[in-house]
Amino acid sequence: MNYRAIRAIYLFEMARTWRTLLQSIVSPVVSTSLYFVVFGAAIGSRITEVEGVSYGTFIVPGLVMLSVLTQSIANASFGIYFPKFVGTIYEILSAPISYYEIVIGYVGAAATKSIILGLIILATAALFVPLHILHPWWMLTFLVLTAVTFSLFGFIIGIWADGFEKLQMIPMLIVTPLTFLGGSFYSVNMLPSGWRTITLLNPVVYLISGFRWSFYEIADVSVALSLGMTLGFLAICMILVWWIFRTGYRLKN
Repeated sequence: MNYRAIRAIYLFEMARTWRTLLQSIVSPVVSTSLYFVVFGAAIGSRITEVEGVSYGTFIVPGLVMLSVLTQSIANASFGIYFPKFVGTIYEILSAPISYYEIVIGYVGAAATKSIILGLIILATAALFVPLHILHPWWMLTFLVLTAVTFSLFGFIIGIWADGFEKLQMIPMLIVTPLTFLGGSFYSVNMLPSGWRTITLLNPVVYLISGFRWSFYEIADVSVALSLGMTLGFLAICMILVWWIFRTGYRLKN
């Protein structure tokens, strides 16, 4: 394995984060803090507890997942799209580096940024609400798996997109609504039976449910199912990335 090439891509992408610190880290943290203030004050005054947990504390895992999902996709998609846009992707493809080493470099950097952001948001949340993590290792497991999975998904979007509009289309029109409707701010068990059945078709529900269980041992679905769905989506993304490089889809033409 060409570790120097992986390190070069990884450090280049991480350096871009430090150059745009305000946009990459500060802005998402401030936005999430506003969610705590608005939802904690407006809704928290009417919903004191959800399944034995105060509402302000209950929404913390959902807000972390919201930021991790969106930032993982944004970082990975822009990271691979920009070389396509300026034409430097051909230099990377012609370099003595394999496809999976390219993926490790770009996806690894995007996932690292999202994990750092998620941990910063957790630390920020502790300033607003009392925070208890009953299963820290499971929390880190779900956080890392989600960051890697959606970084791969963002990598696929970055290759598929042929314009900045398409680069933003799927995250804005599909991923963000699914996250808001996936139990970020409420428990699925609070919904009527019909709506609950429809909501369970949303894959984001399983990600948020497993992550929330690691905090409070409360979940909308079983932890095993949440982990299985996360690993399943990860496998699908890996297969799609393999197919893209195998066929050269939107890379060699």
